[in-house]
Amino acid sequence: MEEVTAFFTKADASKGGGLYRSAIVAQLAEVARRIQDGVPASLKARVFAATADLAALAGWVSHDCGRYVTAQWYWAYGIYAASEAGQPDRGVEIVTRMSHQMIYLGHPEDALGLLEVAAPKATLPATRALIASQNGRVHAALGNERDAEQHLGAADELVADGPGNDVPEWVAYFDAAEHAGDHAVSARDLTGIGRPRRASDHFTDALALRRPGFDRVKVMDRVGLAAAPFTENEPEQGAVAAHQALDEAAHIDSTLVASRRNTLLNAARPYRTAAVGEVRTRAADLAAARPTTVAA
Repeated sequence: MEEVTAFFTKADASKGGGLYRSAIVAQLAEVARRIQDGVPASLKARVFAATADLAALAGWVSHDCGRYVTAQWYWAYGIYAASEAGQPDRGVEIVTRMSHQMIYLGHPEDALGLLEVAAPKATLPATRALIASQNGRVHAALGNERDAEQHLGAADELVADGPGNDVPEWVAYFDAAEHAGDHAVSARDLTGIGRPRRASDHFTDALALRRPGFDRVKVMDRVGLAAAPFTENEPEQGAVAAHQALDEAAHIDSTLVASRRNTLLNAARPYRTAAVGEVRTRAADLAAARPTTVAA
């Protein structure tokens, strides 16, 4: 089961959640059925740990397909499985996924509440860094500038110190690149409420640091990097960057990418030049194929 989950995780990170969602959900349903039939004590920790991984992935691909309530069900099951496996940090990581969805759907207060419950249970350096970075992201969405800087700064130190030895695969994705992405969207959100930051610098950092295989998040960074110049009063630079971003976005089946594209459209809206008009037209054509009302 671990090998199957690893394959689907890599496929999701590369191509988006839509392609393999049905297979992932079917795999989880079969595992859950077998667990109901009973698990030998000698295998309990391993079976439930693998189930937590699969449930976390099923939730994420469901989220990426716009099935938000379903995603929460799978994540709740994943937290239960992590508890049965004796892996509290695994449950913490899954809670950060739930909080991410709450930010995405415009409920940062709920996201913060989830993180406040999860944070005391984080013991591994990697999950502590993840929690700190996510807290910074949430506080930026809430407009809490000082708290955002405090948490992001704490995450800076934890990331710089490194994740320690034997980092579990389920949290190995959280690295300097992922943290730079949190910095970027935090800067963008603070700029949106009149506290200007250079989000473009952080998106550039994130892109430079991304490892191979993370195509979806690279595209999200690229679209974010194209949107940032519009909010930084550099619309011509944004228009040039947007065409490359939209070229790449067309190849990823992901509601998350579509939502980031809406952020680009919103950022470009105040400008009425011919170059920006071309960007809006291209983005609107892509939106017709993958519609979503969310901007993230």
